[in-house]
Amino acid sequence: MTTRKPASCGHEDYNPVKFVGAGPGDPDLITVKGQKALAGADLIIYAGSLVPEDLLTWKKDGARTMNSASMNLDEIVEHIHHSHKQNLRVVRLHTGDPSLYGAIYEQIRELEMLGIPWEVIPGVTAAFAAAAAMGMEYTLPEKTQTLILTRISGRTPVPEKESLELLAAHGCSMAIYLSISHVEKVEKILTRHYGKESLCAVAFKVSHPGEKIFFCRTSELSARVKEEKINRQAIIIAGKVVESAHSRGDAIKSKLYDAAFSHGFRNSPDF
Repeated sequence: MTTRKPASCGHEDYNPVKFVGAGPGDPDLITVKGQKALAGADLIIYAGSLVPEDLLTWKKDGARTMNSASMNLDEIVEHIHHSHKQNLRVVRLHTGDPSLYGAIYEQIRELEMLGIPWEVIPGVTAAFAAAAAMGMEYTLPEKTQTLILTRISGRTPVPEKESLELLAAHGCSMAIYLSISHVEKVEKILTRHYGKESLCAVAFKVSHPGEKIFFCRTSELSARVKEEKINRQAIIIAGKVVESAHSRGDAIKSKLYDAAFSHGFRNSPDF
């Protein structure tokens, strides 16, 4: 948890606005700290285009809720500012984890300009909920030890040095967000760098009632996505670990539980 307290705020009136990660969709996947924040809130402003209303079951009776899907930044900040001046407890509820494609930086900057304290409560992002659903480990020994979370350039551009083309060249595990509407471009890039026969996975609305996860060859990605009629709220996962999750084939064991490997908490028999 991150907390900032402007110097002008005395302890007695310290009432931070809480940016809470709702998790991927299942109300039970919110953190205990996030659940407590919702239960104590007088006003909850939630990202209704992505956060299921089922998350609001944790709110107390009489708490106000506002869907921010149609609001702009100024409107969101205005509602927060007005409520904070009344000493109301405000929660800004974001999908997944607020630090990833959450647009919290611009909100926090505005709050600091107004002298309003804030804190961030992390949440479970879709990439990790998808891995849990598949029983997949992103960092398999000697296959890959790196996970890239990224998106393809679209209406929101990405820095040139962070293009999907350049990142895919590493060949490591990759979770691609906000890119399903550009699936043809993604397919070409993944096919070029991972091979047309490599497996990838698509995770749609992970942990929601309508969750759908499927595996396919990278060369079949766009056709399969169209067949499944998926055009939003999905991530694409690529890398050697996807094959392992699909086939449960042999994998090199980690050193962590190797009986012949000594570390600070365990000596090997030959030590």
